[in-house]
Amino acid sequence: MGNDMTTRAVLFHELGGPEVLTVEEVPLRAPGPGELRVRVEAIGLNRAEALFRSGTYYYQPTLPGSRLGYEAAGVVEEVGEGVTAYAPGDEVMAAANFDFGVHGVYAERVVLAEEYVVPRPTGVDAVTAAAAWLAYSTAYGGMVEAGGLRPGDEVLITGASSGVGTAAIQTALRIGAVPIATTRGEAKRRRLLGLGAAEVIATDSQDLVAEVRRRTGGRGARVAFDAIGGPGFAELGNALEPGGTAVLYGWLDHRPAEMPMNWPLTVRGYANGAVVRTAEGRARMAGFIGSGLRDGSLAPVIAETFEGLAALPEAHRLMESTTHTGKIVVRVVD
Repeated sequence: MGNDMTTRAVLFHELGGPEVLTVEEVPLRAPGPGELRVRVEAIGLNRAEALFRSGTYYYQPTLPGSRLGYEAAGVVEEVGEGVTAYAPGDEVMAAANFDFGVHGVYAERVVLAEEYVVPRPTGVDAVTAAAAWLAYSTAYGGMVEAGGLRPGDEVLITGASSGVGTAAIQTALRIGAVPIATTRGEAKRRRLLGLGAAEVIATDSQDLVAEVRRRTGGRGARVAFDAIGGPGFAELGNALEPGGTAVLYGWLDHRPAEMPMNWPLTVRGYANGAVVRTAEGRARMAGFIGSGLRDGSLAPVIAETFEGLAALPEAHRLMESTTHTGKIVVRVVD
């Protein structure tokens, strides 16, 4: 397969809703020095991709013909000159440390730089692997590396029914912390409790600060791990103990984040890419995720699995509906 070829990939030529995504035949060059050609088996969806598609991500697509997609699991088909860590037949995952407008993995085959992939843990199937890397690396990096979460600490997790939210519950439990989850309504309470949340706060009907302080004996949580931002960010800070840490990793609310005033308090903005762009960061993440998947303490919650690239607009509609719990995965049919 050394000659240049074509592959089917998902592109978009204008900003908009899921309907702008199209499946097209595109050129696929042979891997160059330090690169791999990967046959994609499954794709994991992330909220960032919907933001990018609609023009509200922190960087913009280059139109027309932007690619899309951070997270995938696949098999190495060919390696370029100088690649020694991987060989044809190796199972890998995309490391989500690239510009997905250029290198997006919504495709049957992709060519990626060696540093853009990590090994898939032995025995982990493609759908599980596609749902694992970004959610667990964000949860671990944000709560543990940025937030300093320790065994015994209470951690307040917002948007807990999302892929990262469910991963954060499991990650907190794995290190011995106590996850307190939030969701907007009552519908997802039972599922989140079943995943191990010590408490679930329905923010549409309950007072978040009062409920956190009741659960923590009046102290407040040690860490808040927030995907939302906006004016509600201040309330999260008020639910923390003195000297606690609020980690903001997403901006689902596009309004400016308001700072809490219950100082002393540490506020951290967490960007997963800053960690996984380094070999050391990828190694730490891969070690934590791989061992957790193998021993069963980390088990991605799959909301729904779609079949084929043509299903990606439908999968994006489900993602934007926020009616699901966990990760949405698209299995690629070659």
